[in-house]
Amino acid sequence: MRDISLHILDIAQNSINANASLIEISVIETDYDIEVVIRDNGKGMTEEELAKAIDPFYTTRKTRKVGLGLSLLKHNVELTSGKFAIESQLNKGTIVKATFNRTSIDCLPLGDLLETFITLIILHPDIDFIFTHKTSIKDYHLDTRELKAILNEIKINEIPVINWIREDYNG
Repeated sequence: MRDISLHILDIAQNSINANASLIEISVIETDYDIEVVIRDNGKGMTEEELAKAIDPFYTTRKTRKVGLGLSLLKHNVELTSGKFAIESQLNKGTIVKATFNRTSIDCLPLGDLLETFITLIILHPDIDFIFTHKTSIKDYHLDTRELKAILNEIKINEIPVINWIREDYNG
């Protein structure tokens, strides 16, 4: 992965594949860390599946025999002396936490969070997302459930709505 936002996109896709109807993505930046938390209400994993989840040669997919997303994320976090954790409960969901030490020379750039959020909304308008991005100068929060309630019959992935999200994010 070239940046952290691509890791977020990959892990969110795992949540979608796990039949999540709600995915929460939180990115909190400090001078020293970038903390990423992705929480879903998908099918979750058994303890056995959870133990294997970060093995690059384990996957539940039928299309290919490797699953590199979580193992690459863990590896990139560990390169920065950061912290990685994953929790899951069967039929309740999964939480992935990755804290990158941004002072490390090995820390990936954050990437384009806004375009990552927008990509998820455009491709998966029926899934609910909660996006949070906090920095020392920004505290952005978007709950697509609230936006959908306001929009009524207008689809959340229509161009005027996406343009509004861009404007709202960029303040």
